[in-house]
Amino acid sequence: MSLKKNYIVEFEKSLNVFVKELKNCVSTETGEWTIKGFIDVYKNVYTISSDTKIVSKILEIHIFPEIVRFAENTGYKIILAEHQNWYPDLTLVNIENPLIKFALDIKTTFRRNEKSAGFTLGSHGGYFKERDKAKNIQFPYNQYTGHYCLGIIYTRTDFDDDLTETKVYGVSDIIDIQDKTVDLNNTVCERKNTNIKSLKSITSVIKDFDFFASPKWKISSDSQGSGNTANIGSIKDIEDLKKGNGVFSNLGEEWFDEYWVNYGTATMIKDGKTVRISSIWEFLEFKGRLDLFEKVVSKGAKKPKK
Repeated sequence: MSLKKNYIVEFEKSLNVFVKELKNCVSTETGEWTIKGFIDVYKNVYTISSDTKIVSKILEIHIFPEIVRFAENTGYKIILAEHQNWYPDLTLVNIENPLIKFALDIKTTFRRNEKSAGFTLGSHGGYFKERDKAKNIQFPYNQYTGHYCLGIIYTRTDFDDDLTETKVYGVSDIIDIQDKTVDLNNTVCERKNTNIKSLKSITSVIKDFDFFASPKWKISSDSQGSGNTANIGSIKDIEDLKKGNGVFSNLGEEWFDEYWVNYGTATMIKDGKTVRISSIWEFLEFKGRLDLFEKVVSKGAKKPKK
C-alpha cells in the first residue's frame, strides 16, 4: 500500500468514527436539536426559522468545535476557506506531512420523505477542470489527497403556521450568577415574551439527525444539482448516501472525474444527430466501454435512453 493510500485509509477510518459521535453532540435524548434559538441579556430566547440557509449556518457553527477537536486528535490543522463561495469549507492539512491535504465540505439537507434527501457536491467547472489552478478554491484541486463530504440530514418540525416557529421566550432555568436583578418579565422593543420554566420545553425547528461522511465521488449521481449552476448532484436515497453507494461507487474515482470534467461539453453522433452527453450510459457508450454498464449503480443514475 502506498504512503498516500495509508493516509487516506487512516483519515477515512477516523472520520467515520467521528461522525458517529456527532449526533449526541447536537441532539437531545428525544432526537430534538439542542439549539433552541439565541439569547439576550434579559434571558429572552429568540427561536429561529427552519429556513435551510439559517439552519445550515447554525449547524456548521454548532459542530465546528467538534471538528477542531477531531483535527487536533488526528494530527491535522484546519484552514478555513478564505472567501464564502470558495471550495472547500475546510482544508485539513497533516501537521507532520503538509503535502497531505483533505478537502471537507459540510453538507446539510432536510428529508423530503422517509427515504429521500439530496444536495450538491461542488462545481464541475472552474477549479474542477483546471486542477492546477487556485481559482475559487483554497488550494489547487490536484493538491488535495482526497475530497470528502460531511453530510447532515434532518427532519423539519411541522408547525401550525410560519410564525409559530419564531417566538420570544423568557426562560427561568437560565442561571446568571453575575446579575441577580434581571427581570424575566422584561419587555424589549415592545415585544412581550412567553415565560417558561425550561429550555427543553421550546420545540426545536429540526430533529432526527443522520450524520455520515464519504468521499464525494462515492455519493455522486450523473445529474447536475438544482438550478442552472454547474454543480454536481448527489444521489437521493438516504441509505445509499450513508453507505457511499453512488452511481460511480463501483466504477471508481477516475470515471467520476472524467465524466464530470466532460459534462455538458462532450457530444456524440446518435441516429445521425449530434447530441450532448448527459448520462453515464451515454458517456460509457461514447468511450466504447459498454462492458462497464454492469458496474453502474443504476438506482441513482439517469434512466438510459432507449
